[in-house]
Amino acid sequence: MPDAGVEGIAAASDKFVAPARHWEKRENQRVVCTLCPRQCEVADLERGGCGVRENRGGDYFTLVYNRPCSLNVDPIEKKPLFHFLPATTAFSTATAGCNIWCRFCQNWAISQKRPEQVRAVYVTPEQMVALAQREGSRSIAFTYNEPVVFYEWMYDIAVAAKKAGVRTVMISNGYIQKPPLRELCKVLSGVKIDLKAFTEKFYKEICDGQLQPVLDTLVELKAVGIWFEIVVLIIPTLNDSDSECRNMCKWIVQNLGPDVPVHFTAFHPMYMLNNLPSTSPRVLERNRQIAFDAGIHYAYVGNVPGAPGENTFCHSCKKQIVNRYGYATRSQIGPDGKCPHCKTAIPGVWA
Repeated sequence: MPDAGVEGIAAASDKFVAPARHWEKRENQRVVCTLCPRQCEVADLERGGCGVRENRGGDYFTLVYNRPCSLNVDPIEKKPLFHFLPATTAFSTATAGCNIWCRFCQNWAISQKRPEQVRAVYVTPEQMVALAQREGSRSIAFTYNEPVVFYEWMYDIAVAAKKAGVRTVMISNGYIQKPPLRELCKVLSGVKIDLKAFTEKFYKEICDGQLQPVLDTLVELKAVGIWFEIVVLIIPTLNDSDSECRNMCKWIVQNLGPDVPVHFTAFHPMYMLNNLPSTSPRVLERNRQIAFDAGIHYAYVGNVPGAPGENTFCHSCKKQIVNRYGYATRSQIGPDGKCPHCKTAIPGVWA
C-alpha cells in the first residue's frame, strides 16, 4: 500500500465501528440484515455471514468503516472497465469480507477473512478522495473483495468524491438487495458485475449463492440508467459450454439490451480450484463470437494479452477505435463519445 499518512492497525478496534444501514430489529435483540439477498438473522453479539457486520445489543454495526486493507493505483482496464474513461487510473481499495464464497476467488486472503485477521489502515472518506487526487486518479474503485459488505464506507466515499469531481466505480458480484442498490447508484458513476455463471447449480455448488438475485441486480442497473459492464470468468468444465453462453447472451440482449459490454475472461488455477486447467483462448474467442451472434455489440476476451478480442470495434462501421495490449490502452474515442470514423455514438463514459 502507498503511504497513506494514516495510522497502521493490526487488530479489531472500535475506531472502525459505525452504524450499519439496511437492517431491521427483531425480538430478543435480534436483527435482520436487508443489505444482501442472504438476509441474515443475527443474534446479539453475533455477526452476519459476511463477517464484518455485528449485532451489539440489538443494534447493527459495520466493523470495516474507514478500514481498508488495500490501497493501490490500477489502470481502469484492470477492473475491467473498457468503456469507462479509458487509459486512466482508478485509486483502488478494499476491506476484509465477502457475502458469497467462490471456490476460485483470487483475493481469498482478504475476502474470506474477518476484519481482525487482516492488517488495515485508517482512512476516512475525505482522506480517500484526497489520496486519489494526489495520485492523479480520475476515479476510485471499490474492488478486490465484495464492496457490498463495506456499503456504508463506500457510500460515504462516493458522496465525498462526487463533491470533489472524482468518479467512483463498484466492482461487485451483484449480490445486493434493490433498495440499497438504488440508493448507492445515486452517488456511484459506474458498476462492473461479475456474472459467475448462468446456472443456479454453479452458484449453489461453487459460490454458496444464487443466480437470480444477480440477474435482478443487472436488470435494476439497467432501469436506473447507470453505466455498467459484465465479466464472466470462464472455468473449464464448470461454466464453459456453448449452450450456457448462448442462453446467457440471449438473456442479456432481451433484458439489458445489446450495448452492455460483456467480458469473457480466462480462469487460472487458484484457491480451491487448483485441479482445473487454465481456460483455452480458443474457448474465450468462441464465447465472444456467440455473444456477437446473439446481438451483443461489445464482447471482449480478457486475461489473454495480445488477443484481438481485447480491442474495441465500432458496432456500426466495424473499424477498430480502441487498441489494447494488457493494460496498455490507446483510444481514438474523443470526449463526445463518438466513433472517429462514422460518428456513431459509442455507449460508455468517455469524459
